[in-house]
Amino acid sequence: MATESDGEEDTAGKLTGSQHLEVDDDLREMAKKAAWSVSSCKPGNGVLALRDDNLDTYWQSDGAQPHLVNIQFQKKVKLQLLVLYVDFKLDESYTPSKISIRAGDGFHNLKEIKTVEFKKPVGWVHIPLSGTDPRETFIHTFMLQLAVLSNHLNGRDTHVRQIKIYGPRPNPVPHQPFHFISKEFITYSTLK
Repeated sequence: MATESDGEEDTAGKLTGSQHLEVDDDLREMAKKAAWSVSSCKPGNGVLALRDDNLDTYWQSDGAQPHLVNIQFQKKVKLQLLVLYVDFKLDESYTPSKISIRAGDGFHNLKEIKTVEFKKPVGWVHIPLSGTDPRETFIHTFMLQLAVLSNHLNGRDTHVRQIKIYGPRPNPVPHQPFHFISKEFITYSTLK
């Protein structure tokens, strides 16, 4: 278990968020390739609200903690970054304060890869999925689960406004050790 730090944070290492979503060009959004589900939700505040690119809508859980968001892929994928939009100013006690991120082949063998704490976050919170080894830049998994373990002010239900998941962008030229980015190089990168 590790408390991650990326972006804006206070001295205790708890994430606070950023108003702008900035992601490296070498990453691509992987969410459309996944099947999404949640452990519970209020009517009208389900999975679709997490993925609609509208910061005014949100997923609201409805039940006992932990509250779960499950992201399942049909094949094993490389994932590098999880990004959440949460807003303490609007949601107060509904805002997550501690989450666990788990990965595995399915529900039967999920393992916790990271625990993250927030301090009154407002905005996009970036959570790298890589390990402690600097050579591990991504995880290779069929399933990712986000578990909300506790909320600010001891709130019961939770609000998460958006979730995005990113993986490394594949090399456009297969079996090529180099990563060409200009159209000219890609055009002439293979032999005929």
